Amino acid sequence: MTEVVVFGIENCDQVRKARAWLRARSIEHRFHDLRRDGLDAQRLSLWLGRVPWDSLLNRRGLAWRRLDAARRAAVTDQTSASELMLEEPLLVKRPVLQMPDQIVVGFSEMLYAGLFR
Repeated sequence: MTEVVVFGIENCDQVRKARAWLRARSIEHRFHDLRRDGLDAQRLSLWLGRVPWDSLLNRRGLAWRRLDAARRAAVTDQTSASELMLEEPLLVKRPVLQMPDQIVVGFSEMLYAGLFR
């Protein structure tokens, strides 16, 4: 059995949609709450090896808007983005779907349908 893990936070609409979509199709998965369970450097490094840092960093959310302008301006590359996401895991765009051979950021029914044929 391939392990499917959904990373996000409980009250995120996109995470709820992704989890509901998986449940409706009886796709076994585990949920990892970034707020409660955090994010470690090894996992973030794995993700950044497979997806661009600027697609993983959520610049539209409340956590980003709460940062002061100088802190936001300092995010210019993968290293600075990684440091910030480790410090503030809620800056990770959600959901992150992790499977052994793939990392997918965000949710859309078409995307998930293609992954789980």
